Amino acid sequence: MKRLALALVLLAGPAGAEGHPEARRVLSLGGSVTEIVYALGEEARLIGRDTTSNWPPQANALPDVGYVRALSPEGVLSVSPDLIIAEEGAGPPEAVSVLQSAGVAFVSVDERYDAEGVLDKVDAVAEALGVPEKGRALHDKLAADLQAALGRAQAVAGEPKKVLFVLSLQGERVMAAGADTAADGIIRLAGAQNALQGVEGYKPVTDEAVIEAAPDVILMMRRGDEQADAQANGGSSHTAAKEAVLAMPALAQTPAGRAGAVVMMDGLKLLGFGPRTGEAAVELHDLIYAGS
Repeated sequence: MKRLALALVLLAGPAGAEGHPEARRVLSLGGSVTEIVYALGEEARLIGRDTTSNWPPQANALPDVGYVRALSPEGVLSVSPDLIIAEEGAGPPEAVSVLQSAGVAFVSVDERYDAEGVLDKVDAVAEALGVPEKGRALHDKLAADLQAALGRAQAVAGEPKKVLFVLSLQGERVMAAGADTAADGIIRLAGAQNALQGVEGYKPVTDEAVIEAAPDVILMMRRGDEQADAQANGGSSHTAAKEAVLAMPALAQTPAGRAGAVVMMDGLKLLGFGPRTGEAAVELHDLIYAGS
């Protein structure tokens, strides 16, 4: 039934809405929203972005109005938008209220970490921009990418591998991803299982919990600055991060630690749930099951 439901989702299209085709000064808030605007070919309408919007690279040339969850109305209004499209959770709420009272069209896009959620996100951004035909084309491309990821997942023989997503190492404590997170969602799309069960959100976990989780693979983000360092130093940043993870006694005692199975991916591609999500799921699957 789950496979049938996903197949129906992949075939489904945008619900349809009038949107704001007249808007010519669009501000995107949230990395995935900005990616979708570019993927729709509507980037000429963008007059600003938030700090998390760093893909594609040309987005970095746009004025930065601040972090999506810590916005100031003055900073946002300084670029004179006539339409704001924001990821769910943009704020704080008081800032959003000020922006809405200022008469600027404000569209909040729901965030769900599954195939249906990312397709709905594409549809919602296309509807907000008033470009339904472009939205349908991007929806279909992303659906095909997600179908490819589903095929990889269904081809897994035996029990799926257990993956522990490590957000950060804070002192001697591991900050990891539980349920209802983007990390949990992409791990499942990649045909694997989140090793951290019974926990919701991103939480610090005890050494005992890490050892009990017994991950086969440890997954981490590769951030933009780390990528630049790696290119300049022959990949040393990736190696250093991997060594730091394996130096943690609790992680070193897991199957992943003993095997040195630490994989890293670009953070926005991995967790953004934007137009590259299908590609990200396939890439992650191949990293997790390499040599299997």
